[in-house]
Amino acid sequence: MPLIRASLIEGHKQPMTIPDYQKLMLPVLRHAAEGETRVPEVADRIADDLGLSQDARQQMLPSGRQRLLHNRIHWAKFYMSKAGLIASPTRGRFVATDAGKTLLASNPSLIDVNLLMKEPSFRDFYKPDAINATAETLPSAAGSPRSEDRRTPEEQIEAAYQTVVSALRADLLERIAQNSPTFFEQLIVDLLVAMRYGGSHENAAAQLGPSGDGGVDGVINEDRLGLDRVYVQAKRHAVTNTVGRPDVQSFVGSLVGLGATKGVFVTTSTFSAHAREFVKHLPQRVILIDRQRLADLMIEHGVGVRSSRTIEFKRLDEDFFSEDD
Repeated sequence: MPLIRASLIEGHKQPMTIPDYQKLMLPVLRHAAEGETRVPEVADRIADDLGLSQDARQQMLPSGRQRLLHNRIHWAKFYMSKAGLIASPTRGRFVATDAGKTLLASNPSLIDVNLLMKEPSFRDFYKPDAINATAETLPSAAGSPRSEDRRTPEEQIEAAYQTVVSALRADLLERIAQNSPTFFEQLIVDLLVAMRYGGSHENAAAQLGPSGDGGVDGVINEDRLGLDRVYVQAKRHAVTNTVGRPDVQSFVGSLVGLGATKGVFVTTSTFSAHAREFVKHLPQRVILIDRQRLADLMIEHGVGVRSSRTIEFKRLDEDFFSEDD
């Protein structure tokens, strides 16, 4: 059906990003109307039709367990199956139903949730008032789905998670600003130990004094005898106070004076471009950690945070239901 392929790529001569799952419903149904098919086969054809780059084709979900394009096609197929437009005659394969072919014959410009909501079976399944707790996430009165409706459930969960993390990151940085510089210095040492710098042996980390410390704020002994050390500089600055090259140069000078080859400079603000460029060409290994990376590392390694709730998501086990010998 050459006309189908032409309509898929019309107006998309340049490589583009992966469309949301609702924009994929129509092309998925069109390919399913040609006969039984599988998600990988449809994904390859749609990727060709859209001129997706190899990087876009290989793009993964944040979990790293599935390709983004495959995931969105799966949800497009799943939603249309709930509306009776697609059926799965055998495991892993799907095809357009008579209802799906009838819909295609009407030449729709788009298949989306609003269109599927016309089917009672889909309305019973979808129940947006139960899935989305607030009116802001429901289709608008004009009939156009809001942005939340154009994301797959997994993408909505990921977006909600990122919102929670963003709020936690801000809370962490605010609380750090409320504590003393000495507390901040010890926090950084504790973080590096949590990241397994210095191993698990006792006295792996020690806080150095605020003065007469040779220009560093902490040290991590990476072996029991202290033959290999990581020195730490921790500066608690206001967000607007960017750490520039002179401050980093001063820290590097302290490392040279101590005969050290490894250093970590942490700030609650940011580093200038000149500072970041400077550390790229040093014989010493110096890592710069700004406010956002600091908060992310604290969350990742459980420093200053604790688990509040764990949610486990389960998927259908296709192998369990397979009766193949």
